[in-house]
Amino acid sequence: MKSPSTHFKEHLVRQLPVAIAFIDAQFQLVDASDQWFELYKAEKDTANPSIFECFRTHEGCSPELLREFLVGSDTRTLKHKELSDEGKRVFESTFSPWYDEKENIKGTLIHSLDITREYLKDKELKKVNALMEATAEVAKVGSWEYNLTTEKLSWCKTTKEIHQVPLDYEPTVAEAIEFYKQGYSRNRISMLFHKVLQDGSSFNERLQIVTKRGEERWIASGGKPIVKNGKITKIFGTFQDIHEQVITEKRTKESEQLLTTLIDNLPINVFIKDKDSRKILVNKAECEYLGTTPKELIGKTDFELYDKDIAQISRDEDLEVMRSLTPMLGKQTLGVKKDGTLTHFLTSKIPLLDVDGKAYALIGMSMDITNLKQKEEQLHNLINVTAIQNKKLINFAHIVSHNLRSHSANFSMLLDFLVNEKDANEQQRIIKMLTSAADNLMDTLENLNEVVEISTNINLDKKSLNLLEHVERVEQNLSAFIEKNTVSIALDIDPKLKVKSVPAYLESIILNLMTNAVKYREPERESKIELKAVKENNHVVFSVTDNGLGIDMQRYGNKLFGMYKTFHNHKDARGLGLYIIKNQIEAMGGNIQADSTPGKGSTFKVYFNEEA
Repeated sequence: MKSPSTHFKEHLVRQLPVAIAFIDAQFQLVDASDQWFELYKAEKDTANPSIFECFRTHEGCSPELLREFLVGSDTRTLKHKELSDEGKRVFESTFSPWYDEKENIKGTLIHSLDITREYLKDKELKKVNALMEATAEVAKVGSWEYNLTTEKLSWCKTTKEIHQVPLDYEPTVAEAIEFYKQGYSRNRISMLFHKVLQDGSSFNERLQIVTKRGEERWIASGGKPIVKNGKITKIFGTFQDIHEQVITEKRTKESEQLLTTLIDNLPINVFIKDKDSRKILVNKAECEYLGTTPKELIGKTDFELYDKDIAQISRDEDLEVMRSLTPMLGKQTLGVKKDGTLTHFLTSKIPLLDVDGKAYALIGMSMDITNLKQKEEQLHNLINVTAIQNKKLINFAHIVSHNLRSHSANFSMLLDFLVNEKDANEQQRIIKMLTSAADNLMDTLENLNEVVEISTNINLDKKSLNLLEHVERVEQNLSAFIEKNTVSIALDIDPKLKVKSVPAYLESIILNLMTNAVKYREPERESKIELKAVKENNHVVFSVTDNGLGIDMQRYGNKLFGMYKTFHNHKDARGLGLYIIKNQIEAMGGNIQADSTPGKGSTFKVYFNEEA
């Protein structure tokens, strides 16, 4: 067999740890790795065989389709099956052009993978999902959800079918309660719903409803609150048609045959265990879940069927139920199928008593609520979105407090200067500073108003802002404060440099960093603050450097940006400024870093996104 190119030696190609082959423009196999020959069971010594011969026994890759994939300058992927006496293997092959040193296409490089195992797993998973959906439909176990924020009640398809209403029907809470039979059932569900709203009590009751068509049906209605930050935000529940079950129980009460029939036909996993937690009875759903037969399960413990940790939890529950003679009802538990799939259950265990009132066994029931748990996780994600919006509103309140306090302090100082100043020219200068401060205050109020407008939107409305102009504006607002404390300011910022930021956030960031640099100056030496900005990659790095007191980073570094964290005994220190600006910066997709040495000073670097 001849060499594929001057860049690949034959012995190197053969030793490649993957199934790969080089095909020339005439669709002939030039060279391939040993893995390729092994995968396709091809002869290594055949001189330049046609690639079509390698794929001759493969389904899903006709010669016409292969020619299409072997020509062109793009990379394409093809799935195909090998049909043989040994079974059916599934491959995934990637076709990529093969170039020479002058970038001319010399042929095609084929990289193949045996994906039979993944293919079979995916096929089996589809079967399991179909079985789960069919089981839920046969069992008539529905769900419902009530959102306290929107006051919206939602029913799933099965719940609507149980009520015999159209699939596009959207109920209110009042309408849902009206479906319950007047009298005990309606009064009971009203009380339970009120109680879960009031104190978060879960419920699971058998009640009667009157469907849209006027049929009386027994149902099992359950509800559970979803709590976030100590507050109930949603109620999630199940709704099951148990009419036939209840009627059967009433007609054949205390009948052993009823117990056997009921257990084996319930749409949930049911089992009975002896005092040693060995299964002595299992229903069909339990067998289907474990993928075996009753004969294989009888006499086995959970330690022979499940993971050790899960089995131990189940054994401890069994012992407690039989010791206390108290049922365990509606507890969320975990199970792991043979394929490793984690399953969530709503499990109940009830002691079985002999004539002396002692527990000789227990009956267990587990309902698969995996899909419900997934929906619950989705609800939590929605709650997190709300939390982010609340955090932005709190952040806004802090901005108002900090920014307006700085403006008012500046006004107070300027007015004090004006009252005590006798020189008319100096008075005029102070009045101009007051006018400028008033204009800046109006700008601040407008920016804060903009924060109110965007606080309900996760996507912050960032604008292209001139960094130097905003720095100079803040410096002007703090002019009296800076002058009073005899601080010199050095600016090194390109007048054309722009950053993407929320105006109110940018002013807050600059204001906090400058006021901190002044407040925590070293009284024994001349105070200097340097404000600088440079471009780094796709960011503008704005730095504020001072020669003040500094911070012990080894001691306080991990607390530096925490809320209410202060590091110096300063009367105005509140521990909010750095916390606020860190949240503002991160909300805009940037970050902040600090470097400080006690007695020498500090440098804070803010990384803004550069204006495109």
